[in-house]
Amino acid sequence: MIQKVKAELKRRASPHRKKITEKFFRMGPGEYAEGDVFIGVSVPECRRIANQFSEMSFKDHRALLSSKIHEERLVSLLALVEQFKTAEPSRQTEIFDFYLKQAKRVNNWDLVDLSADKIVGRYLLKRGKKKLYQLVQSKILWERRIAVVSTLYFIREGSFQVTLDLSQRLFKEPHDLMHKACGWMLREVGKKDTAVLRGFLNRFCTVMPRTMLRYAIERFPKAEKKKYMEGRVSL
Repeated sequence: MIQKVKAELKRRASPHRKKITEKFFRMGPGEYAEGDVFIGVSVPECRRIANQFSEMSFKDHRALLSSKIHEERLVSLLALVEQFKTAEPSRQTEIFDFYLKQAKRVNNWDLVDLSADKIVGRYLLKRGKKKLYQLVQSKILWERRIAVVSTLYFIREGSFQVTLDLSQRLFKEPHDLMHKACGWMLREVGKKDTAVLRGFLNRFCTVMPRTMLRYAIERFPKAEKKKYMEGRVSL
């Protein structure tokens, strides 16, 4: 099955799309996407392949996730998401455990963003959240991002506290990819309950990373954005 997946990806690969895709990722020496390899297959096409091979075994997934080719890892993750949607509870537990064991290979922001909430977030919605608090302390960037992005599933179900907790814990985070992820999640909180977001910002806008703040207030009126960026708030 792995060879069929690779053949499908190769058939759909586009040199032109490869060049375009590479512009979205930092691939220079020492940057987060160093060593990643793109062949130029769009996300919708990867999703179609994933749907076609959604019943792959963990052995197949492990092989694809070990690949240097970005789209091969993406197809594996999208297929896991599809499996998880219809799986029995015991199988969902297996997928959840497998995903976290392979977290080091979910190693780019799009791979995390297309899978973490749909597997980790969905699985933990009505379970303990201890694992997320562990992941957010990881030395591995992608595990920290998985922790934060997983909370998108909670937010959409009207639960915000874990997002707020993890964002606060990451105020001293050095990587802008995490500032952006937290800001994005905070913005999603604001879409559901603006008062909750404003309460958080009123407490922390002067100490949170500027990128996180900018992302969080993206939907606010211009004057209100200016107030928060200048720290002119009252508790």
